[in-house]
Amino acid sequence: MALAPPVFVVLWSSAFIAGIPGLKAAPALLLMFARFAVAGVLLTGYALVTRAPWPRGRAVAHIAVTGLLIQAVQFGAFYTALGMGFPAAVVSLVQGLSPVVVVLAGRFLGETVTRRQALGFALGAAGVVLAVADRVSLSIWGVLLCLLGLLGLSAGTLYQKRFVPRMDVRTGTAVQLLVSAPAVGLACLAVETPRVSDWTAFGASVTWMVLVNSIAAFILLNTMLLRWSAGRVSTLFFLTPSVTAVLAWLLVGQSLHPLAVAGLVLGGAGVLLANRRAAPEQAADGGGPGSSPAAPPARPSAGETDTEENLESSGKVL
Repeated sequence: MALAPPVFVVLWSSAFIAGIPGLKAAPALLLMFARFAVAGVLLTGYALVTRAPWPRGRAVAHIAVTGLLIQAVQFGAFYTALGMGFPAAVVSLVQGLSPVVVVLAGRFLGETVTRRQALGFALGAAGVVLAVADRVSLSIWGVLLCLLGLLGLSAGTLYQKRFVPRMDVRTGTAVQLLVSAPAVGLACLAVETPRVSDWTAFGASVTWMVLVNSIAAFILLNTMLLRWSAGRVSTLFFLTPSVTAVLAWLLVGQSLHPLAVAGLVLGGAGVLLANRRAAPEQAADGGGPGSSPAAPPARPSAGETDTEENLESSGKVL
């Protein structure tokens, strides 16, 4: 698990780059529908082959809610803003503020924040702002969509940690995707004209986002949420604006402003400070990285206990 955070940040940040050709070839919600549908089918097949335990009872409903929030609401809103011409740097800025929202709502999970962690959050937020300080261009609809995407990510993170902290990452992620696909598909039919102008660009974009962003990155995200606090995991989003800027420089030739480099350094320092409680958390979980997460104080909802004996398998990654 030591490499999970940096790998996750790179994989997650690459979605903005992969979405550029896709959004030129098709409307945003159609692109998201294809992403969720294909990824959901592939991950379902993988879960069946590996005989992963499926959620039952109320756990299914809770996982569906997290899927609609984290997948459909977040990405539907963010990519619609991108499709309207809203700068990717500003979208990543808003997404990078998710840790602040999660911490402000931390009482929902009974999590506390030390002074050192609070300083880490402040540094991380400052790094996010620095990363995109030279690229801000605003429109009212773009701002509203980005705020909706931020709400989906933050609320979904908190909801999942509160109500389904023990889901299997393979079947849980599959359910999230399969629930989100028809929701986004209906929204596409309602507000867009579903057509593809360039199938090559569309296919390449969907392929990357399916394999890298919807499957690999979300399995890592859900695995980290199983083992660590929501606040700790959310701090990783402080790094996404700067890493997105670096990837854009490397892959599509966009200029790399010194402020983006400064933001990456400052955001990294914030993440390190905010995560200083990692050792006590691991000790509480039973020690090593391979141990099962501690049971939440609250009584688990129906369906969660069905998968507790399979927690060791829930940490598997593709």
